[in-house]
Amino acid sequence: MANFWDYNVWGGLNLVAVLLLSLLAANGLRRTVPAIKSSLIPVSVLGGLILLLVAVIYKGVTGNFMFDTRFFGGNGSANLELITYHTLALGFIATTFKASESKMTKERSVEIFNTGVTTVSTYLMQGILGLAITIPAAMIAKDLFAAAGILLPFGYGQGTGQALNYGTIYENDYGFVGGKSFGLTIAALGFLSASIGGVIHLNIMKRKGLIRPSMRTESTGLRSEDIENENEIPMQESVDKLTIQIALVVLAYLVAYLFMLLLGSLLPGLRSVIFGFNFLLGVISATLIKSVMNRLKKAGVIKKDHVNSFLMTRIGNFCFDIMVVAGIAAIRLSVLSRYWVVIAIMGVSGAFLTYYYERFVARKLFPTYENEQLLMMYGMLTGTASTGIILLREIDGEFRTPAADNMVYQNIPAIVFGFPMMLLAVVVPTRPFFVFLILIGFFIVMNVILFRKQIFGKRKGKHSTE
Repeated sequence: MANFWDYNVWGGLNLVAVLLLSLLAANGLRRTVPAIKSSLIPVSVLGGLILLLVAVIYKGVTGNFMFDTRFFGGNGSANLELITYHTLALGFIATTFKASESKMTKERSVEIFNTGVTTVSTYLMQGILGLAITIPAAMIAKDLFAAAGILLPFGYGQGTGQALNYGTIYENDYGFVGGKSFGLTIAALGFLSASIGGVIHLNIMKRKGLIRPSMRTESTGLRSEDIENENEIPMQESVDKLTIQIALVVLAYLVAYLFMLLLGSLLPGLRSVIFGFNFLLGVISATLIKSVMNRLKKAGVIKKDHVNSFLMTRIGNFCFDIMVVAGIAAIRLSVLSRYWVVIAIMGVSGAFLTYYYERFVARKLFPTYENEQLLMMYGMLTGTASTGIILLREIDGEFRTPAADNMVYQNIPAIVFGFPMMLLAVVVPTRPFFVFLILIGFFIVMNVILFRKQIFGKRKGKHSTE
């Protein structure tokens, strides 16, 4: 039986408290320091950078990682990863429960499909770039793993979990010394690239007058109908309405967990991949629960609406803020010491290439909300999905454009088209150059699909005029 004064009782609470305190400190700095305020850096990103700086100083003084001290229960770094993992899914679930303000038209379906194809195409481009760097580099540095470049799309495009997963496989099964650290380092650089690159883009667009940042520093004068509808359950009854919202989100996540357990038992070889898509299964379970509740209401079993979009937005934003802070705080800069030249080249070139590719796609295929789509996709495909959401919120705080919905629902076409790449990632350690050529061919095919209207539409128009 644990004593209430033990650190294992207080460690988790201390960790969450420090994350929240960093948000308060960052919010204070952004409101009071003109240079930070004008930089448009998200408060959550600034809070994470503050904790990262404190952790670096602490390690330099004591030689220990701050979050692994007894004050945080001795395993704070692992808990930071868990917080990052869970809050991503919880945030997406809360967003899914919100009432949809737009119908799923044919145009919206096309945009979601194009977003999913863009995601896979970006994975392929990052994989090609990574292998183009590490294959020749391995000829010079014999201790470098030639297939290490394939970790670029997993670190940038899919985040810490998949980068760690495949880095561990390459280290344990194929002798890639430091493979785990290599993958984590790429993911860390991706997170920083997403934050820094996104902020730079926001400032450039702001100076050009092309965007109007969603600066929530003044009261927006919310109307009562913005907070709740007439046919909803009361705000305060025998149970608070916020409690109901949290219960629905947790219920959906529990159902998603049961789905993952079932799929993991049926496909044990893909268990890590399945649990890596916890946010997608969370979205699916939330959609199912939402559909059941709507049917019960039509049948008269449920008299009032139980979901409140205003509160669900607040829950989702809270989860995304905590995830970004925890994700940045979990970075260990010490892992940059190994293969730092190759890692730096991959990180910088990956950020630039991803940015300009997403900018090109957004301009061609999403002209009515180009900047929103660009920020969302660049943030997601260099950092994490939550980074994309955070950047998007700077100019679309209430998610009035379809960009946020594109991120949520694009996962279905992305998984369909992206699954072959998962299989290629297992082959690449033994045949890196062969996989490199396959990725190039696959990338060309995906871009033909993505720009099908521009390619075949122009050809049709050309023939019709001849």
